[in-house]
Amino acid sequence: MSVSLPARPPLAPRRPWPDGGRLLLAGIGVYVLALCCLPLLRLFGEAVAMGGVDDILRVFDSRAVRLATWRTIEASLGATVVSVVIGTAMALVVGLTDVRARTTLVSLLLLPMLVPAQISALAWLEMTGPASTILGPLGLAPPPGTRNWLYSREGIILLMGIEHSTMVFLAVRAGLRSIPRDLVEAGRAAGAGPLRTVAAIILPLLRPAVLAGAALAFVAAIGNFGIPAILGIPARYTMLTALIYQRLSGFGPSVLGEVAVLSMILAALAVIGLAIQALALRRSGSGGRVVVGGDGATVPPFALGRWRLPVEAAVWASLLVMAVVPLLALIGTSVSQALGVALTAETVTLAHYATAWANDAVRRAFLNSGLLATTAAAATLVVSLPFAYLVAVRRQAAARLLSLVADAPFALPGIVVSIACILTFLPPLPVVGVSLYGTFWIILIAYLARFLALGLRPTLAGMAQLDPALEEAARIAGAGTFSRLRRIVLPLAAPAAVAGALLIFMSAFNELTVSALLWSTGQETVGVMIFNLYDEGNATAASAASVLSVALPLLAAAAASLLARRLPKGVLPWQA
Repeated sequence: MSVSLPARPPLAPRRPWPDGGRLLLAGIGVYVLALCCLPLLRLFGEAVAMGGVDDILRVFDSRAVRLATWRTIEASLGATVVSVVIGTAMALVVGLTDVRARTTLVSLLLLPMLVPAQISALAWLEMTGPASTILGPLGLAPPPGTRNWLYSREGIILLMGIEHSTMVFLAVRAGLRSIPRDLVEAGRAAGAGPLRTVAAIILPLLRPAVLAGAALAFVAAIGNFGIPAILGIPARYTMLTALIYQRLSGFGPSVLGEVAVLSMILAALAVIGLAIQALALRRSGSGGRVVVGGDGATVPPFALGRWRLPVEAAVWASLLVMAVVPLLALIGTSVSQALGVALTAETVTLAHYATAWANDAVRRAFLNSGLLATTAAAATLVVSLPFAYLVAVRRQAAARLLSLVADAPFALPGIVVSIACILTFLPPLPVVGVSLYGTFWIILIAYLARFLALGLRPTLAGMAQLDPALEEAARIAGAGTFSRLRRIVLPLAAPAAVAGALLIFMSAFNELTVSALLWSTGQETVGVMIFNLYDEGNATAASAASVLSVALPLLAAAAASLLARRLPKGVLPWQA
């Protein structure tokens, strides 16, 4: 007798694991949204919900706020004009003429970009002050007790203009490389001399590039904190970044709503500048390249003839005064026995370096900055490789959108990022119930958000150079996403990613704008410590610490230069 057993229900189909690309996208999405998007949304929400329209209008009605806003616009526009004049003139001379030692000139032009704003301000103060080790031996130093003329609106405009002229130089230089050679040669064949060719043909084609560089310089000036703090506060010329610092330092978290509104003013000004840049790039076509037709070959340099020596002398003198002599003055102050003592072979001393390094706070600041810069660079290196892979190789729309979100903290003024992080991480974190405010971790989070775009852009440039057939062949052969990423993509894109990490280290080590509002006792950074030393009147110790702090990023720049031959053009700003 047979017994029929009930039929077993069919097994439910096993749900497949998500594709590796989806897992990467999900992880990167959480990373970008948590670090870059959430704090900025929190800042916007705080500004809107401050207490109503009346409270927001009260902030705008403050005479100090109106004055700081006007001074921010005034100084930033003035600095932009200085940047455009210097950057455009230098780009034309270096890019269009037969001046010698072009590579060295480019390096000097880019030096202000490698020196932090607060150290640049200190260097200029030491160069032009009564105790100047440069002007003193020449008999040109002002009398003792004379107020330095840099403590003024004009001084702020000049120094910010010099510092940000690099952005205009790079933008105009890129535009020059895209001008069609045959168009210039046609003008010269028609009888136009060099000056007429530049005025009638080259400059009109460069207008979008100049405008894009000017917009970047304007945005950088709006967010500059080091120069307005060191020069503007003593001069009672308070800009928005310095006003936010003063309010938050003086009243603490109780004024977070007010400084959130002030931060939104800064953000709005930056957005205007970025919109102008985007418009300029759109008008120029091809992401900022000037495309009119022709082969796009490099324009042959104009022969200066008998004017070459005077032009070279003027260029070298200008660059030495702008980039080299202030640093020499800073070094001179750091090795002089005391302010006002003539610097001779007998008076040179390294005691200030020993005194500075003997200070526990200074050593701690160098350790903290080194750890923060290294961690931010390493973490961004790990994230940017798969991130760039999804954007440039897999071409996922969601990844491209996330890359735009990642640009926001880098494009906005650093002090806006600081306020956003304070608002987000001041309350205790869910589950753990611990506040990150005043800790090492809130500074690290701000750095990770701020510098993600800086590490991602070089990596994207490296990924764009990869032959897609390699990755496609591995996929057809059955290699999974992680296997293709590890064995094919990463080895080829690693040099560009490492260069991006070195750029982050150079930017983060001396960073001041973000950490000025986030540091606490025991969590000092190098930028904050140098600012505090000078604010206390200890100029010699501040100079010694500044020299040490500049040396490390310059070594990182030298290390990045060793990778130059393996990198796409444009990854390193100083690549010739």
